[in-house]
Amino acid sequence: MKKIVFLFLLASLAFGGCDMFKSKKTDKKPGVKERAKADLREENNDVDFQAFVGRLKKAVSSHDVATLAGMMTEDFGYSLNPERSGDGVFKFWDENNLWPELEGILTERFAKKDDFWVAPPQFADPTLNYDGYRVGIRRVKGSWKFVYFVNG
Repeated sequence: MKKIVFLFLLASLAFGGCDMFKSKKTDKKPGVKERAKADLREENNDVDFQAFVGRLKKAVSSHDVATLAGMMTEDFGYSLNPERSGDGVFKFWDENNLWPELEGILTERFAKKDDFWVAPPQFADPTLNYDGYRVGIRRVKGSWKFVYFVNG
């Protein structure tokens, strides 16, 4: 009886270390494009950043210019050609019906580009030459600020 138990234990150890009964899973490493997409989809998961973006989305959807003004930098950029910044941004958005465009861009994920977190993430990838509307947010004196919303 002891010999049978001993053989059974010996057999279980031998077959337990064998890969014959394990499921066949391939450890496929992501290619260059998949890694680029993963890097592009990097999101700032800081609670204060997510809270800022949430407040920004809410203020934009309700056209709350008082709240937005407090979230923007003083030299907020809103046009590249011709270059415009500072006062007049809300009038510019109203005249050019840019509120829906801004709302749409804010639904995109944010990606790191230099000192900024930008949306859409395609703007952060220099190989794509993205020249559409984009949003930039960064820390200014310890607080998150809405720095630009431009096209081009």
